[in-house]
Amino acid sequence: MDKLVCIRLFTEVAHKGSFTHAANALNMTQSSVSKKVAWLEQHLGFTLFHRTSRAIALTSAGKAYLTYSQSLLDTMAEVEHQIRDEQAQVNGHIKLSAPSAFATQRLAEPLAEFMRRYPKITLDISVSDQQVDLINEDVDIAIRASVLKDSGLKAKKLLDHSVCYFASPDYLKRQGMPHSPDELKAHQCLTYSLNKPSNVWLFDKTHYKLNEYIRSDSPEMIVRLALSGLGIAAMPDWMIAQQLRDKTLVTLFDNWQGHTLPMYALYKNTEFTPVRFRALIDFLAEHFAY
Repeated sequence: MDKLVCIRLFTEVAHKGSFTHAANALNMTQSSVSKKVAWLEQHLGFTLFHRTSRAIALTSAGKAYLTYSQSLLDTMAEVEHQIRDEQAQVNGHIKLSAPSAFATQRLAEPLAEFMRRYPKITLDISVSDQQVDLINEDVDIAIRASVLKDSGLKAKKLLDHSVCYFASPDYLKRQGMPHSPDELKAHQCLTYSLNKPSNVWLFDKTHYKLNEYIRSDSPEMIVRLALSGLGIAAMPDWMIAQQLRDKTLVTLFDNWQGHTLPMYALYKNTEFTPVRFRALIDFLAEHFAY
């Protein structure tokens, strides 16, 4: 039996002074209440009530246990009320994980606005391009660009990345402009090592194998290497918007359909999602919708 349920029934019987009155108040049968209190007595190893055919009365041990039980139930009710209040308010701590380039170029601004809107929130932001284990690493929300697998996590889509293929004018002057993805095998390609596989790019839903010249797990490094004229790279278009405006980088394969990669906010699949987590996820989704 559930000991806590039995303790609640015991306190109700003690306050009502009758198994029958307690059963009526709780919409239970008298025999069910009596059996549960008897189980509690057997579990404890001492008698809680003196019983006669006409009345019941607490034993000395029952009086002491009633004081303890009532204190326990009052404390539980207070803690439960406090937790419910916290869950219903946008305050508390959030541990967030986000990819490096996205965190610095796209996430800082909306997070600043979120913190101004909810000043009672505190944030711990982990910037990493590696996949994180939300359970073992105690991360509340992870922002990741990927095609979702069945991970057992909940997810909210934030936006779609449009992948852009680019190189510097200096590289193209030296090596020539590729006109088809088939030509990538003859070019120096700068690839993102965390993509699996890293030596394949997608055009018009077709996979093209390429010549990996340099691999890196840093998107910022890949952009810098492309700016230095070391090869052709592929990154989300927002990462090189300024360089395209400055014409220090040039887009390639504009007549070919590249691929898009969705970005999600991932969080634990629990029955109750804290309001502060939902507030941040919804805020980011609304921000990136425009």
